Amino acid sequence: MTGYRQVLALPGMASLLGVSLLARVAITADMTALTMYVVLGLDMSYAAAGGVAAALTAGTALGGPLLGRMMDRRGLRAVLLLTVALQLVFWLSVPILPYTILLGAAFVAGLLMVPAPLVTRQAIAAMTAAGQRRAAFALESVQGELSYMVGPPIVILCAAKSSPGVVAWGVGAAIVAGGAGIALLNPPVRAEGEADADTVPRPPRREWLGRGMIAVLVMAFGTTMLLGGTDLAIVATLQEAGEVSWAAVVVAVYGVASIVGGLVYGAIPRPLPTWLLLGLLGLATVPAGLAHDWPWLCVACAGAGLLAAPTLSTVADTVSRLAPAGVRGEATGLQSSAGSVGFALGTPIVGVAIDVSVPGSGFVTAGLAGLATALTGCLLSRRSPARTRPPLDDPGLDLEPSGADARPRA
Repeated sequence: MTGYRQVLALPGMASLLGVSLLARVAITADMTALTMYVVLGLDMSYAAAGGVAAALTAGTALGGPLLGRMMDRRGLRAVLLLTVALQLVFWLSVPILPYTILLGAAFVAGLLMVPAPLVTRQAIAAMTAAGQRRAAFALESVQGELSYMVGPPIVILCAAKSSPGVVAWGVGAAIVAGGAGIALLNPPVRAEGEADADTVPRPPRREWLGRGMIAVLVMAFGTTMLLGGTDLAIVATLQEAGEVSWAAVVVAVYGVASIVGGLVYGAIPRPLPTWLLLGLLGLATVPAGLAHDWPWLCVACAGAGLLAAPTLSTVADTVSRLAPAGVRGEATGLQSSAGSVGFALGTPIVGVAIDVSVPGSGFVTAGLAGLATALTGCLLSRRSPARTRPPLDDPGLDLEPSGADARPRA
């Protein structure tokens, strides 16, 4: 655990992770808060609530590269202040907006969501040395898992006990507080050796958005598609068994296993390629389709969960290494967009498989999707031309040596 102590001892790192966790918990819960408001506050159907959730998700997917590019050009604080102001107006307005206007407003709110994950990943790349980076990204992936475990359940519990409009205000307040806190911290998004990046022309996309970067984005998409589909398969399997009330327990077991796996992976001396981790995650997901009650499903999900956070952390690490300093925000935004699209598509695709077959087929479909994207990423990365290859110690892509400088980008 020496690596984690070194990372947390870096000036400003512990504060950044703490404040960004607040923002990420709230951002993770925003869709649940809007769903509860539409269903309970407006007394409308779940289909109507799904429309608002889809608008928010679409905005978030499109907004990632936009905000990242703005961050590259205008700086961190300008983007954070803009998004914090927009979120403040949106969440204060939610309880008074009619449904049709809420749809459009949710899209804009997603488009200009406080970019807490983007900032955290860029700051990690700028603040850590090569030997610390994997442990730091492991902590970031654990942060993401904690967000999903804590945010939505708290919102559901509070919405059942109080007004869903008040809950929406609470979520908005947490998003605003987290974004404002990050702006006050103003963490660096460029390492000291990259301080002159603002004076250097932005590299054309063809120079950095090559096969290697596309391979990582494909695997980012595949990872979240697998995870989103797994959540639905858990609920469907337990509903058929008459044990749907245990779904929260199974999801919690998956999350805890993922946290453990992320912490262990960040501490081991040698990394693994992203395509291998994602392929193993896909293989470990398929056997969960054989479980028919909650105890066995807990066992199966614990095995798969151990690989979830390591895969997510390696994706983030590799993107930060492949992207030049001047476009790192845009590249990190593309990673977030790929993840958002994966989550958005994983649920309906797995849902179709469940509808035409049995609930267990949902795990098989999710696992095969992970395997397919892992294979695609592996083939793309191995065919990457030498000029787009990462350093030799890059954990995300397993490429042959190209004779390039083996020092990782900061």
